[in-house]
Amino acid sequence: MADLWGGRFEGDTSELMQQFNESFSLDQRLWYEDITTSIAHVTMLGEQGIITSEESEALQAELAQLRTEIEADPSILSGNYEDIHSFVEAKMIKRLGDTGKKMHTARSRNDQVTVDMKLYVKRTLGELAELIEAMIATFQAKAETVDALMPAYTHLQRAQIVPFSYYLDAYVAMFERDLKKVYQAINLLDENPLGAGALAGTTYDINRQRTTDLLGFRQVQRNTLDSVSNRDFILDALQVFSSLMVHMSRMSEDLIIYSSQEFAFVESSDSYATGSSMMPQKKNPDALELIRGKAGKVIGLMNSMYTIMKGIPLTYNKDMQEDKAIYFEAYDTTNACVRILTGVVDELIVKEDRLNETVHDGYLNATELADYLVRKGLPFREAHGIVGEAVVYAIKATKQLHELSLDELQGFSNKVDADVFDYLQPEKIMQQGIKRDMFR
Repeated sequence: MADLWGGRFEGDTSELMQQFNESFSLDQRLWYEDITTSIAHVTMLGEQGIITSEESEALQAELAQLRTEIEADPSILSGNYEDIHSFVEAKMIKRLGDTGKKMHTARSRNDQVTVDMKLYVKRTLGELAELIEAMIATFQAKAETVDALMPAYTHLQRAQIVPFSYYLDAYVAMFERDLKKVYQAINLLDENPLGAGALAGTTYDINRQRTTDLLGFRQVQRNTLDSVSNRDFILDALQVFSSLMVHMSRMSEDLIIYSSQEFAFVESSDSYATGSSMMPQKKNPDALELIRGKAGKVIGLMNSMYTIMKGIPLTYNKDMQEDKAIYFEAYDTTNACVRILTGVVDELIVKEDRLNETVHDGYLNATELADYLVRKGLPFREAHGIVGEAVVYAIKATKQLHELSLDELQGFSNKVDADVFDYLQPEKIMQQGIKRDMFR
C-alpha cells in the first residue's frame, strides 16, 4: 500500500490494520475534487514561488491529464492505496519523479480531505436542488391535469373538502422549504479550508485567497483549527436529506393509503408497482413503501454522524473518516427517492370520479354550516354546538347535511334560510372565501 507517511515508523503496519485503515475503496469517489484541488494548490505554489513555475506547470498538466484519463476510463481508479490522496500523489510521482513529490508542499491530508468533501457536498447538493425543482414541476403539472375534489383529513378522519390539486400543492410547499434548506446548506459550507494544513496553517507564504478563487468558494475559512475539524457541512446536508425524506415518506404513506381498495383514490402505474409471487390479483405500491422505509435509514445516518461528532476533541480525529460512508449512502438514497417519487407522481392514476363521490359523505360541510350560522349573527361556539346536534340527527336519519330538508335544518336554528344550501354543496363550498384561493 502506498502511504503518505512512515518516516516516524520502524516497523510495518499489519495487513489487518492496513485493511481497517484504508478508505480508497470508498473515497475514490472524490477523485475529481481531489485532482481539482491539487491543480489549484500547485497553481498557487508556483505563483508564490514555493515551487518553480516549471514544476507547477508540469504538475498542472499531469493532473489535468490524469483527470481526463479517469473521465474516459474510471477503472484506472484501482490499486493498493490508502486513500484517494495517496493514489493521486503516487501517480504524479510515477510521472514526474521528484517534481511529483513536491505536490503536497504546504498541505496536509487534513485540509485536503475537508476541501475535497466540501466541493463534493457543494456539487451534489446542487444536483439535488435540480432534482427537487424537477419534482416540484412534476407535482404542479399533475395538479393541472386533475379536476376533482377530495376529503382532507385530520386524525385520518374526514375533515373538509379541498381540490386534489391543493393536496398536491401542500407537498410542493414542503419541497420548496427543502429547496431553501439546500441553498442555505451550500451557503454555509462555502468557505475554503485549504491552507489550514494539519491544524495550524503553514510557515510557507501561501495565498489562501488565490485557491479560494480558483475553487469557487465564497471566502476563506478563517480559523484553521475549525477548518480541519469541521464537519458541520456534512451534518447540515444530512439534515436537508432527512427533512426531504420525511416529507417524501409522509406523501408515500398518503398514497399507500389512498391506493388501497378501501380508499381507491389513486393507483400507481405499472412502472412503479410490483405484484405478489402467490396472489395474482395484487398490485403493491412498493416504490412508495421503499421510500417510506429508506426515510428511516437516512434519518439514522444523520443520527450516526451526530453521534460520531459529539465527543471528538479538536482538531482532526480518524473517527471523521466515517463521514464519507455516511454522506455517500445518505445522498445516494435521497437522490434515488426523489427520482422515484417524481416518476410515481408523473404516472399516478387519479380516480377523479371516486374522489368526487367521496366529498358527499362524511359531513365534510359541517364547518361551512357553522360558518354560515356565524355569518347570520351567532357566536361561533354556539354555531358549533348547533351543527354538532344537526350532525347527530343526520347520522341517525342516515342522511348527509345537504340532504336534510330546509324544515329539518330550521329545527336547529331560526337563523337558517333557503340560501343555506349554497353553503352545503361541495362545488359551492369551493366558491366561497378562502377556498377560492386554492384555485389560484
